[in-house]
Amino acid sequence: MSSSDKSKVKLSQWDALMLESLNAHGWSKEELLRRIHAGELPQDESKFKFDYKLLTASAASDPAVFEEAVCNGYQIKFSTLRGISSWILLALGEEAELSLEPGQEAVSAKLSVEQRDRLASTLSYGWVIHGEHTGAADEKSDYRIEPLNRF
Repeated sequence: MSSSDKSKVKLSQWDALMLESLNAHGWSKEELLRRIHAGELPQDESKFKFDYKLLTASAASDPAVFEEAVCNGYQIKFSTLRGISSWILLALGEEAELSLEPGQEAVSAKLSVEQRDRLASTLSYGWVIHGEHTGAADEKSDYRIEPLNRF
């Protein structure tokens, strides 16, 4: 990827969730990449039951893109309500609330400005974050993530 290209590389939602779950181990980016490429990953005991062999295969299929995602961030190719909720939990450590009523589908979460900005940079096209931040930057405010267009 050229340095003049400002767009982020794209990952599948599932790869992004697996990557974020591994980030919780606190490994450096270099160690994370080494472990993923070598297939030296833990057994996932979370509710997600991730099979990290799939992430190793994905990283092997396009190593440059995967390294760019780990080192400089990524955008999810296609986000879903449940995927957004799961990403908020894994990446930001915050519980989100799902609203699944037809025509009112959304994800609600309390986020800091930094967390909101990270979420906004990661969401796929077609989603909008509603809500205004109040208080200090490190305080959490209510945000609602909704589809841009409803059918």
